Amino acid sequence: MAGAIPALRILTSLTLMLMVTGCTMLGPDFTRPEVPTPSIWLTTDEVLTGEPGEQAEWWKLFNDPVLDSLIDTAYRQNLPLQIAGLRIIEARAQLGIARGIRYPQLQQASGAVSAVELSENGPNFSPAAADGEFTNYQAGFDAAWELDFWGRFRRGIEAAEANLSATVADYDNALVSLTAEVARTYVTIRTQEERLALAQANIGLQQESLRVARVRFENGATTELDVQQALSSLAETQALVPILQKSLRQANNGLSILLGMPPADLTEVLGGPGTIPVAPVQVAAGVPADLLRRRPDVQGAEQQAASRSALVSVAVTDLYPSFSLLGSIGYQSSDTGRSSAGDLFDSDSLFFSAGPAFRWNILNYGRIRNNIRVQDARLQQALVNYRNTVLTAYREVEDAMVAFVQSQKESGFRATSAQAAKRSTEIANIQYREGSVDFQRVIDTERTLVAQQDLWTSARGDIALNLIAMYKALGGGWEIREGRDFISDENRSEMEQRTNWGDLLTPPSEK
Repeated sequence: MAGAIPALRILTSLTLMLMVTGCTMLGPDFTRPEVPTPSIWLTTDEVLTGEPGEQAEWWKLFNDPVLDSLIDTAYRQNLPLQIAGLRIIEARAQLGIARGIRYPQLQQASGAVSAVELSENGPNFSPAAADGEFTNYQAGFDAAWELDFWGRFRRGIEAAEANLSATVADYDNALVSLTAEVARTYVTIRTQEERLALAQANIGLQQESLRVARVRFENGATTELDVQQALSSLAETQALVPILQKSLRQANNGLSILLGMPPADLTEVLGGPGTIPVAPVQVAAGVPADLLRRRPDVQGAEQQAASRSALVSVAVTDLYPSFSLLGSIGYQSSDTGRSSAGDLFDSDSLFFSAGPAFRWNILNYGRIRNNIRVQDARLQQALVNYRNTVLTAYREVEDAMVAFVQSQKESGFRATSAQAAKRSTEIANIQYREGSVDFQRVIDTERTLVAQQDLWTSARGDIALNLIAMYKALGGGWEIREGRDFISDENRSEMEQRTNWGDLLTPPSEK
């Protein structure tokens, strides 16, 4: 055993030298791409301000408790959001794998007992010099440690960390979309309810006109033409009811799925028919520079590019040799004349081997360089995608802003038109009863009233819908998950019953 001491010293010195010098990091270091950023929004109006407003829970600006409750329920029960949360748990485990590769990669404890009988006809067999039949006992440990000489594993950790950040951003983006979709569907339901109520009110008005036309026809004051025109106009308005009821039911079904439940009657949840949520007088839109910080999809695109950058570096390390430390240590004994099974763990039974090794893929026929090119092309795609994501974000905000501003102006004109149509209908009916105008005037005014009231209601709904779209484009709503875990208690319980997850499922507040 004395001869092993110099070998151990040489091995230790070599190991320390490789560990000290193994600080090289090959490949590109990621930097965020530059994208032109406007200083102010293109859309300007007195209803929009550049102040940093409340965007974490923007839906509360509508002051609608039912909407607040729906979003809270969707946050807790929406199934696609739960899938996004589970992807974060998966990314956490993948990061754990990447971190574990820094340590000895191949390690195996082994033990064996084998009966051996040598062939007497084998070469160099001498019964006097060897035991032809014996039992061999062996126990030991093998290990191999590839040193991170070129930063391969550290770059792998960078890629896994960026991927984890990207999955968190994907979750946040899903939450932004969820809150906006719940609000949008809720506004659609309220708009359809108001349109249905107006259609039913106009049906009542036209039924009265039909009654008057029949009375006048029966008294000989008019012809049957007035009755048939009244009946046609009434049926046309009545046909709107099943169309609106169909849209209302479909919107209810969509809301049910967003709430994580099968299609159901949501009358109790919605508290019966209601009114369209009213937008505030002024809305704080912030400044364009805030968008890159708030939009989760922008953050996710950046992290995806960062992950790709690290993978380019991992591919580059394949051009260079890899250095490893190999070692094996154990005990071996046999029941020959000099030893027995009881001597297995004696010092004389100890054996070991250790030393450095390297591997270099020289004859790879361009595979390594082409893999680098593949990874670099993917990196460039991610960088371009980041720029496109930023530009798309600015466009979505501007689109929503101009739609919000112009829908308010449209609603004002629609209100004037609807009020004038209502007054025209009243006058036409009075004049018809007096016989000063024919029934066509009544039909025309009533049809105009139905159309203008419906358009006005839709325009008021568009105001709320466009405000929702604006806050979605601004990236508001994801902040409600701060301080909470990404998975539900139910999912955590099921997973813990199957697998030992360590602390990966522990909520941040409990760590």
